Amino acid sequence: MLTTEAAMTLSFPNPARSYDESKRRVRFLGHDGMFEVRFFVAAEVLSSDLVERTAVSDDYLASFDALRPKILKAAQAAYKAKNAQSIMLDLENFK
Repeated sequence: MLTTEAAMTLSFPNPARSYDESKRRVRFLGHDGMFEVRFFVAAEVLSSDLVERTAVSDDYLASFDALRPKILKAAQAAYKAKNAQSIMLDLENFK
């Protein structure tokens, strides 16, 4: 586990993200110094403007891109609170 001080160094230098169809989530990475932190955003966070029955991975990724500033802010808050190497962001993280 990293220290609270280390949580303040969380950054997102790589804009890459991918959609995991089987788990219905988008994966992206953050970095805390030399440590990689995996983040996942649940599809329901991204589906407010999408029809889930017909949405495809490109739709979820486009929604992620549109919401990126809010998602990164939520990711930083979640990391500061949880300080783990893998964090799932769901609707609760955006209230």
